[in-house]
Amino acid sequence: MKISKIIFGLIITSIILISCNSNNDLADGYGNFEAIETVISAESNGKLMSFKVNEGQVIQKGTNVGYIDTIQLSLKKEQLIASKTVIASKSRGVLSQINVLKSQLKTANVSKNRIENLIKENAGTQKQLDDINGKIDMINQQIISVETQNAPIINELKSLDIQVKQLNDQIQKSVISNPISGTILVKYAEANEITAFGKPLYKIADLGTMQLRVYISETQLSAIKIGQEVTVKNDEGDDMKALTGIITWIASEAEFTPKIIQTKEERVNLVYAVKVDVKNDGSLKIGMPGEMWIENGSK
Repeated sequence: MKISKIIFGLIITSIILISCNSNNDLADGYGNFEAIETVISAESNGKLMSFKVNEGQVIQKGTNVGYIDTIQLSLKKEQLIASKTVIASKSRGVLSQINVLKSQLKTANVSKNRIENLIKENAGTQKQLDDINGKIDMINQQIISVETQNAPIINELKSLDIQVKQLNDQIQKSVISNPISGTILVKYAEANEITAFGKPLYKIADLGTMQLRVYISETQLSAIKIGQEVTVKNDEGDDMKALTGIITWIASEAEFTPKIIQTKEERVNLVYAVKVDVKNDGSLKIGMPGEMWIENGSK
């Protein structure tokens, strides 16, 4: 009987110790690793003449990965430039007329000054002055008339310049330039396919820094802050690998416990999402589960 009591006591003690150790072994937050994924889409319509992208490929920002057929755009640009040349020749003709009239106006003004001086010396007549003033007024009216004719031509030239700039922009956007450095996650198109504006071409993400999104209870909020260093753990074989992370975002509003939190202890009614940036040593993958430990995992 005494032996039975001793065994019973040992069992109870073991259960208490295991329970305490289990609570101490619980992480402060559980979640999955994410990365900022960007879908790159076509910015023009046409045939995908070249597209050098493969899933898993690491490419740098600014790398040209392909181009879309620009023949029609180039032909339209040449047509606009030819039209601009024709219209510009008309404008030059009008401008030459204006220059002739301005030369006549200059001569008339010289004659007017001479007549005014003659009148002061009683060697000229008022009729001569009236005639030259009439001639000056007529030349000014002619200049205004010709300038009015030239205004639509100038506006048309400006319109053609804008259309050429638009085509240059479309031709430039036909070259597919990778906007960010990262790893190709998904490829949506192949060379020689017909694409269109806004059609996805590939998805890319910078896997150099991963984000661990974890969920914590309200009671844990006071223990963390943005910029705080924490320990992040993930499975590596039979062991847990520890990495250093920085808290970069804490949700301002609570949400219901997400389905990824499965343990009974963690399934509180409301939780707060937290993002932790972790430098990827190559072992972290999108969707991989991870744990957050506050105070560098001293728990």
